Amino acid sequence: MTIPIANPTISDEAKERVEAVLDSGMIADGPEVREFEREFADYCGTDHGVATANGTAALHAALEALGIGEGDSVLTTPFSFVATANVVRFTGADPVFADIDPETYNLDPEATEEIARKHDVDAIMPVHLYGLPAPMGQLCELANDLDVPIIEDAAQAHGATYEDTRVGSIGDVACFSFYPTKNMTTGEGGMIVTDREDIAEAVAQFVNHGRTELYEHATLGHNFRMTSMAAAIGRVQLDRLPRFIESRRANAAELNEGLAGTEVVTPTEPDGMTHAYHQYTIRTEDREGLREHLDDHDIGNSVYYPKCIHEQPAYDHLDVSAREAELAANQVLSLPVHPSVSHDDIDRIIEVIHDYDTKRD
Repeated sequence: MTIPIANPTISDEAKERVEAVLDSGMIADGPEVREFEREFADYCGTDHGVATANGTAALHAALEALGIGEGDSVLTTPFSFVATANVVRFTGADPVFADIDPETYNLDPEATEEIARKHDVDAIMPVHLYGLPAPMGQLCELANDLDVPIIEDAAQAHGATYEDTRVGSIGDVACFSFYPTKNMTTGEGGMIVTDREDIAEAVAQFVNHGRTELYEHATLGHNFRMTSMAAAIGRVQLDRLPRFIESRRANAAELNEGLAGTEVVTPTEPDGMTHAYHQYTIRTEDREGLREHLDDHDIGNSVYYPKCIHEQPAYDHLDVSAREAELAANQVLSLPVHPSVSHDDIDRIIEVIHDYDTKRD
């Protein structure tokens, strides 16, 4: 039997909540969405939450709310899903890339400071990649020194913590995704959280056509709203999120222990950080060989991400130096870690990787 790389689970309770929304007739934006916004903001420890159609829309709206636009530049990582940089360009601003720490895959603080000062950036957007918090202490110090905002791309980091503080409540504003493979899902969906009332008001307008009253539109905006059906699923998923993360962390701990001594490099969890393990990502110099071996034994695996953003055709006009990001893109490999992975599955994954090590020797 195949062990899938992802396996989103929707409970009977969530299905019943969706049916209740359908029966109510309020299937678009409505009270269910408002409740989900409040509950998710409470979970993150922020004052405000604004639900969106997806994580990309959340990032775009957050940048617009901060006034990022033509002539501005936003520093971020080149080792992320392309949406991280796309949203910067959609505002008319330019993405600027700093290299990553090879152990955490997140922004390297020293490289970030060098690039930020060189390019006089207008915002910093760290990504909490794979569910591991970025080095927010150093990044916040830099942002304060430069007097620029921080936008947390927390699309993969629901429930992760930095020095006992949940990601999403550290920067000026944070954005989450509820895509099916994430630690919790609404099918498609996103959320913006912030303590700043001005940002909350601005993003709420932007995702709803710039609307202030029924047919009053104070600013330009999009229809980036979440549906009540998605929110109904999200509210139940949020209740289950602590158990989801507990399972992911337990599975990751078993994998770490079982893969010790093999040729693969297992994930790191620096002091003061709690990894949420959206992905369990190893690295190996023989990625294609190991992938083929895993495929032969029906073990799901995937590469996040095989190309840095600046190596994509849409970004080939940029001159970027990011050696560590490019090396990681050639070596990283993600293994199943989701809550549906059983102890027997973990044992099988470990056995297959050990078997491959032996064959290589």
